[in-house]
Amino acid sequence: MDIVNKVKELRASVGMNRKEFSEHTGIPVRTLEDWEAGRRTPPEYVPRLLEYMFKYEELVGKENM
Repeated sequence: MDIVNKVKELRASVGMNRKEFSEHTGIPVRTLEDWEAGRRTPPEYVPRLLEYMFKYEELVGKENM
């Protein structure tokens, strides 16, 4: 899987549209649009950090239930 599709698939997996994902992660909507359209490529570490962030939030959320 290439890095461009990774961000798009991660966003879809958490069930957020671009605006929600942008607000949650702090990544501008325009940047997400450019990444997902293949006009720009995110740095290699970004998808990995986003995955860690969402996994962490999932684990912390489960502990508080």
